Amino acid sequence: MSAAPVERGHGERPLIAEARRIMERLPGRRVEIIGGQILVTPSPDVARSRALKKVTGPLTAAGLDDSETEIHQGIGVWLPSGPEDYAIPDLCLVESDIDAHLIENNSYDPAVFRLVLEVTSSNWKTDLQAKVSAYADARIPVYVIVDRKHQRLHVLTDPTNGDYETHRIHAPGELVTLPDSIGAKVTLDVTEILKAGQTKES
Repeated sequence: MSAAPVERGHGERPLIAEARRIMERLPGRRVEIIGGQILVTPSPDVARSRALKKVTGPLTAAGLDDSETEIHQGIGVWLPSGPEDYAIPDLCLVESDIDAHLIENNSYDPAVFRLVLEVTSSNWKTDLQAKVSAYADARIPVYVIVDRKHQRLHVLTDPTNGDYETHRIHAPGELVTLPDSIGAKVTLDVTEILKAGQTKES
């Protein structure tokens, strides 16, 4: 299903080599390659971590961080959109045999990802546009976006031809049940997640 990890010279992977140089110069930044372009995301803030906790809790309570699946943060997914493309979602739900599916550059075969989730930051357009196409191309079944810019929660499903056929946008006050395809019944409280993702005034 996936290729074994292969070390390649930087001359054969110029974008990955440059991405690594950026990570060395800017520790804490998330560096990804999507559509043949290097994207650099600011270091995460504590509000992002709080929002992730509000999502991780229900996933864990449903038994999804157990035997068949695992919940992780900051795990790379290899993308079919370009020869060096990969993304690092804020949170993902993956098959427990993920170790056997390493492709390259600490990134794994998208076939083992059941769900990816992003919490928007200052470059929110990437999560709402470029990553929609990238994750759909990779056929990741469920993409969730905690949209802090517009105070909405997006749930995208049914990836087809570089887009998601179903894109539901949820406002504060709603409870959202994620698709059964993730492996358990999980309901998210939109208000709770968005409130946790707000930066507190000092």
